[in-house]
Amino acid sequence: MQPGQRPGSEAIAGKGWWAAHRWLLLRRAAQLSILALFLAGPWFGLWIVKGTIASSLTLDVLPLTDPYLLLQMVLTGHSPEQAALIGALIVLVFYLLVGGRVYCSWVCPVNLVTDAAAWLHQRLGIRHTAQFRRNTRYWILGLTLLLALVSGTLLWELVNPVSIVYRSLIFGVGFAWLLVLAIFLFDLFVSRRGWCSHLCPVGAFYSLLGHLSVLRVSAAARERCNDCMDCYAVCPEPQVIRPALKGAEQNTGPVIMSGNCTNCGRCIDVCSKDVFHVSTRFNNSTTSQFAHKTEVTP
Repeated sequence: MQPGQRPGSEAIAGKGWWAAHRWLLLRRAAQLSILALFLAGPWFGLWIVKGTIASSLTLDVLPLTDPYLLLQMVLTGHSPEQAALIGALIVLVFYLLVGGRVYCSWVCPVNLVTDAAAWLHQRLGIRHTAQFRRNTRYWILGLTLLLALVSGTLLWELVNPVSIVYRSLIFGVGFAWLLVLAIFLFDLFVSRRGWCSHLCPVGAFYSLLGHLSVLRVSAAARERCNDCMDCYAVCPEPQVIRPALKGAEQNTGPVIMSGNCTNCGRCIDVCSKDVFHVSTRFNNSTTSQFAHKTEVTP
């Protein structure tokens, strides 16, 4: 990336605007569609999905339960109903297949806010002073579970931005927008992607599932890399890229194996050399080249 040039400019010039934004647009479509399904009932009387993103029933048949919520519930001493257990199992299997932090990039509505803050931060060239260790979120995750165990209540769910946003949209509680604004300003002025990448316990929980997930992003054509750094500039977790992209010298495979990868696909979008593709954890041979990859093209 040349000085003053925006990430993805080379990809737009070489591949066209759609190819340089397709994963981003698909993510936005998924996030907004999921949100619309939950709001269709209370807003328009079309009850396709009942409940919230933490616990729902689709078409009066399919139960879905956030396993993080279920774990907190168990720690409070409550016995979950069978539907909640089945719903949590379905969600667990899904994210073990597609990647735990797919929840963060493809489902969570707060991601829309933090991505907007990151975009504006890049445009304005704001410098951040606050630094947080990435394992801080795991300490916060442990604290939320400890609070559930000690208090016997779901204390985290009272302040969980995701739950609050859904309750606000459905029931009209105004406090959510102050919290959303606080997260936006925090990411914009205090710490770039500070909430999602450093503090959010929900993301921490799903990253644990991500360590075992099957679907992965792979730098299958890493020999093509021209070190433009665009992938690092757009990635919400840039530390996960280097082991796969530059691992040939260390005899490391091209698949991004970190549980913190969100499978957002932005590295695929902005790479003008088509280095990155969607693959699986099983295609991580150190000798695998572009011709041997398993690719998923939207």
